[in-house]
Amino acid sequence: MATRPRLLTALLAVVALTGSTAASCGDDQSGVTVAQVGHSEVAEVIDAPATVTARAAATLTAPADGTVASLRVQPGQRVARGQVLAVIDSPSAQERLGQAREALRAAKRAGRGVGVGDLGGRKRGTDKAAAEAFDAARQAAGKIGDPQLRSALLLQVDSAQRQYESAARAADQAVAAVQRGVAGLNSAVGALSAAQRLQAQQAYDLAKATVDALTLRAPIAGVVQPGGTRAASTDLTSLLGAAGGTAGIDPSALGSGAQAGPPPGVDDAVPPGGRVTAGTPVLTIVDTGQLGLLAEVDETDVLLVRAGLSASVELDAVTGATYDATVRSVDVLPTSSARGGVTYRVRLGLGAGRLGEGEPAPTPRPGMNAVVHLRVREATDAVAVPASAVFSADGRDAVWVLRDGKADRVPVTVGVQGQDLVQIVNGVQAGDRIVVRGTDRVHDGQELR
Repeated sequence: MATRPRLLTALLAVVALTGSTAASCGDDQSGVTVAQVGHSEVAEVIDAPATVTARAAATLTAPADGTVASLRVQPGQRVARGQVLAVIDSPSAQERLGQAREALRAAKRAGRGVGVGDLGGRKRGTDKAAAEAFDAARQAAGKIGDPQLRSALLLQVDSAQRQYESAARAADQAVAAVQRGVAGLNSAVGALSAAQRLQAQQAYDLAKATVDALTLRAPIAGVVQPGGTRAASTDLTSLLGAAGGTAGIDPSALGSGAQAGPPPGVDDAVPPGGRVTAGTPVLTIVDTGQLGLLAEVDETDVLLVRAGLSASVELDAVTGATYDATVRSVDVLPTSSARGGVTYRVRLGLGAGRLGEGEPAPTPRPGMNAVVHLRVREATDAVAVPASAVFSADGRDAVWVLRDGKADRVPVTVGVQGQDLVQIVNGVQAGDRIVVRGTDRVHDGQELR
């Protein structure tokens, strides 16, 4: 929410403004204070809650039931993209590959001694085997944590199914032609055999892809941690993301296959030799090469935020430190705030931090809570008044101006609104004397000392 108060009760009896000296007078009994308008720099700042995010994260899951045959990395180790991290031993996946290999060999030998009456049954059997193979392949691919590998395998299944459907249509037409007596048996047998061989080859290729996926490789460079990412206590994709988020990870860089870990207090590390089921998180790689921030900005303020704005950041975990940040983008679609309002996610790049003594601040960790101070508007050498001088009357902003010793209510147009000072675009000018405290105790024509 923006820090843009219009009605403040804080005392600003004397305001030091650039380019002029603000004299003040007051009525101690009435609690009314008067000061002279001058020029100053005014900055409008929006404060927004935020979370530190990693550039990306990827959770590697077991593609099939089995055991962890080898674990080649340690927690906290930095790894390169493509590096082998673990190998899963899955007898069930190996068995399916062996069965697919035998089915492929049988399909290549098939085609002899087939009668007209056998064509329909063989076609139905081939269709059923193809459907079962595609379903099993999709289920296996859906349990793979690496989003790129998962997408590639699913595309392979879709492509294989389209190819089979084309071959199956040709076989259907050939069988129908034979049954109507308008074509010879050889043409139908040939088309059906081609469909069977294609189905068997595809089933073998998909089973082999699952076996190949038992070797877990790092899809990104980063730091290893055991198990999966833990789900955030609040839905920050509804921080963090677009459809189920994880604390500390920018959802735009988070694979949809990332898995939540067990409840707090339970170690989710899978040791060498440990049993896993398809979809079990084994390792997570976190890319901390460039930290960012994901801020939640209220709808009343988001139109003032744009890419390139600078900001300062305070972290709950590092007292007294200030970090630099720059807005990268503002989401177009909103999300529901935990407090019930509508907010928009603002993504920022996080820079270096400094402690109060000027020393470098510690490097944050993904998931840490922060407050972002966004400088959305600035005005230099502006006609400025204390924020406590501006009040609302008849639906407009106004101030009390002293004229001939009497109070005169003057409508004003407010520009940049800082925490302590407010820019006045028109209505008053430098040198005017205005009420800066006790505006609620003044009325038109009131004499003020």
